[in-house]
Amino acid sequence: MAYGAPPRWDRRMQQRLARGEAAALGELYDRFAALVHSQAHRMLDDDAAANIVTREVFTHVWENPDAYDPRLGSMRSWVARLAHRRSVARLRSEEREAYEDAERPGPGARSDPDHAPSDASTLDERLRRATAAARADYIAATMPEPLRAALELAYIQRRDYRQAAADLGVTEIEARRRLRLGLQLLSSANLAPVDGFPPPGYGRAL
Repeated sequence: MAYGAPPRWDRRMQQRLARGEAAALGELYDRFAALVHSQAHRMLDDDAAANIVTREVFTHVWENPDAYDPRLGSMRSWVARLAHRRSVARLRSEEREAYEDAERPGPGARSDPDHAPSDASTLDERLRRATAAARADYIAATMPEPLRAALELAYIQRRDYRQAAADLGVTEIEARRRLRLGLQLLSSANLAPVDGFPPPGYGRAL
């Protein structure tokens, strides 16, 4: 279960959304919008497209609160999976439009190489790389705070494990343990198949 989103909170949020409480949607947005936008941007590499995906995800949640089942996982995981599905759908739609424009004769056809369509293998590889990056973001956002703090000190603030231990107020052995566990969690981002992010089993697709 994701940290910061206990089962009781997830169940209550689903119930409030089902009752049509606008305040519940606002609370959900405040908690998860940054995560959704970050994952969409990782997939699409486009801020405007990520904004659209974010709106689509929360619109879907508002209109389909019964699609979430707390017994199958956290609200965070469900929202993240919706963001992933919408991002993949938009990326594939953009590729279809690029193919259609490339094949369409006349002045409306695109000649810009930046908009040239990719072949299927290139698109699949792009999806896998983007999905792994989005999964790493998700893992980093949901891992226990002590592990995340250790990683931030090591890889953002460039502290070694001795400095990290001093900043965290723990022993050097504990600092190394936290870094090792955090890295092990992040390494799993590249192991799961594309369709397995986050764990499946969350009601209807977008």
